[in-house]
Amino acid sequence: MTTTTLAVLVPLLPFLGAVAGLLLGRTAPGFVRPLAVLPTLAAAGLAVAVAVRQGGGPAVEASTELTPTGSVPVDLALYVDGFAALVAVLVGVVAACVQIYSTAYLRDDPRYPSYAALVSLFTSAMLLVVYSGDLMVLLVGWEVMGICSYFLVGHYWETPEARAASLKAFLVTKLGDVPFLIGLFALASAAGTFRITGVLGAVAAGTIEHPTLIALLLLAGVAGKSAQFPLHTWLPDAMAGPTPVSALIHAATMVAAGVYLVARLLPLFAASAAAMTVLAAMAAVTMVGSGLAALAQDDIKRVLAYSTIGQLGYMTGALAVGDRGAAVFHLLSHGAFKAVLFLAAGVVIHAAGTNSLAAMSRMSGLARRVPDAFWTMTVALLALAAIPPFAGFFSKEAVLVAAEHAALDGSGAVPAAAGWTVLVAGLATALLTAAYAARLWLRTFRGRGAEAPDHGRQPLAMTSVLWVLAVPSLAFGLAYGALPGWFDGRALTPTLTTAVLGTGAALVGGLVTYAAWRHATAPAARPPAGAVAAHPGEAPAVSEAAAIASHAPAHGSVSAAVDPTDPGRLLLGPLHRSAAEGFRVDALYSALFVRPVRAGARLVSFLDREVVDAYVRGSGTGARLLGAAVRRAQTGNVQTYLGALLAGSVAVAVLAVVLSHTNAGS
Repeated sequence: MTTTTLAVLVPLLPFLGAVAGLLLGRTAPGFVRPLAVLPTLAAAGLAVAVAVRQGGGPAVEASTELTPTGSVPVDLALYVDGFAALVAVLVGVVAACVQIYSTAYLRDDPRYPSYAALVSLFTSAMLLVVYSGDLMVLLVGWEVMGICSYFLVGHYWETPEARAASLKAFLVTKLGDVPFLIGLFALASAAGTFRITGVLGAVAAGTIEHPTLIALLLLAGVAGKSAQFPLHTWLPDAMAGPTPVSALIHAATMVAAGVYLVARLLPLFAASAAAMTVLAAMAAVTMVGSGLAALAQDDIKRVLAYSTIGQLGYMTGALAVGDRGAAVFHLLSHGAFKAVLFLAAGVVIHAAGTNSLAAMSRMSGLARRVPDAFWTMTVALLALAAIPPFAGFFSKEAVLVAAEHAALDGSGAVPAAAGWTVLVAGLATALLTAAYAARLWLRTFRGRGAEAPDHGRQPLAMTSVLWVLAVPSLAFGLAYGALPGWFDGRALTPTLTTAVLGTGAALVGGLVTYAAWRHATAPAARPPAGAVAAHPGEAPAVSEAAAIASHAPAHGSVSAAVDPTDPGRLLLGPLHRSAAEGFRVDALYSALFVRPVRAGARLVSFLDREVVDAYVRGSGTGARLLGAAVRRAQTGNVQTYLGALLAGSVAVAVLAVVLSHTNAGS
């Protein structure tokens, strides 16, 4: 079987599994789980085979005309280079692990068949984006992911948080997709083709007019899909969905699509120094802002959500300094450890019965209750904090090295200011990342208080995938030296300067957080008994939907109660409240957009009701009154009719005489 055939089957198999799952979900429920797991697992295996055959060498290309569209044709094109091959492996492996995990995590959920089919469709759409060589076909996968995310985030539709989060995710991402679509058509019109190779050829030839405008239009869509400032606010709220969905969105699909698209079209962005500067500024604000926000969150999944936003900021920062190899390298390593973090968080939530870090900090022995989640989450947090030799260290150092080179050797395409912006923000974010990672670990697994509830061993389907994904979190970084051929031939080797600065910042962040935690939890600093409600020691296991509903502030407004044992409150000081609310970006959007739109809608409703409808009602009322007057004249008396006819005739005769004299006098 040729490499092209294998590559076509990779996105096709999950799609067929999704269709079969939807058709057989009610009539043959016993086939639902095999149809969810086996096609995705097979797609992952085929993606590995495609990557091995591609081998980091020349891209595998194939195409056929999809439909005649006039001057700009649309082709069903395949383009698999080293980047695409590796990202497809990431998507396939994470999606397969999520499907296996979900068979146990949602085993009692009556909506599991539709959930599993949507996850398969989600996976297929992302694989289509990765392998597509045509921008219009890529757009199809791009939009299908948005639709799937709407339904998956709103899976627990009985909770108002899930309903609001799904609608918000859909609207915010679609807001970015409008300029993205305009930019896509403008780019294809200028290049004369939707083929990515043709577009890049036109960029190299300098025939693309207004590259800055096109790049900025595309960045709007990227900011929406990849949750970058200022369109990032949907991602923390999307944590109202099931935890496996969060793992899939954050690690391998949806948010990775925007970064991957910029990596594919990076020469277009590099053709505009202004676009690269905007990208660098967007990445810097995203990194630092999300790090501060993560340090103040109480919900364990919201901490991880803001962490994803920050790590995506690292990837866009690498792209802003012209190094797509570093961006994709961090995308791959982040996908592994972030999938572990979310799936392990799901185990912890089930064991603790809550999403709240404050509640977990009042439990002791949670690490003993869920040892698999404890150890794998520890590995993943170390990778997130970029502690050597874990994967995150090497990929994050690759980003910092790229920023350092751009700062010291800035050119017209990559201004030195962009390099310095990404470098400084990246070092600051390394400190913040280690701080919130240490805070999450300490408050989850080093709690003090009543014994955590014991629900027995977690299902093997949930714990086994944690260890599968923990391996690349530890080992992928060590293999970086063998992969330069996959990353534009660049070695991605850390330098002494960035390694010392980045690791030093991470160690400082972790140690300062530990000291703040020790201070906040010291006996003298702890609140008096009864000041904070204790978590019941033997609380029954609850579903995630119940945990979300019982901890509404995690997906809505911030709780007014302040936890004095939270080290984040001590570290952030007066910034804590604002950071916990996401720096009130949603409130700003509400004032700038939501309220004016609602006011306009009320005005239109008033005009429709009181003006337009008034004319309609008036014409009807006039006709009714005229009819009533005419009806009163219909007496049935012949003499009355003759009298009226005679009077009318006389009036007409008199009028004719008057008009004739008037005309004669003039």
